[in-house]
Amino acid sequence: MRQFSVKVLDDSDREFVEVLRELDIPRNVASMITYLANVEEATSREIEIGSNLRQPEVSIAMRTLRSNNWVEEREIKKDGKGRPMKVYRLTISLDEIIKHFEDEKRKESAKTQESIEKLKELSRGLSVTPS
Repeated sequence: MRQFSVKVLDDSDREFVEVLRELDIPRNVASMITYLANVEEATSREIEIGSNLRQPEVSIAMRTLRSNNWVEEREIKKDGKGRPMKVYRLTISLDEIIKHFEDEKRKESAKTQESIEKLKELSRGLSVTPS
């Protein structure tokens, strides 16, 4: 039997995940970003074990990271037969990812404020009187 070691998320990493979750980032995406930020590169299986995600959650989160061009994947040939293994790594810094979320939340906030201002403007034209 072969043995290998995998890094796992610790308490400060889990806190980082929770803060991302407070920004409405899905748990699987938050966990994957946090895990990949802590390693040079990792296979899907290492990500599953290290971040305590199931394989489908890793796949779904990977789609999000790919669509933002935050992750690079390469294949490595395994010994013997079978499919090559995919290895993933972040292509941008954690600071850049945080900046992305900051910009996203600023846009959402501006849109919300715009809607509130529009409601105020529209409410002035309504002739509703309390009974």
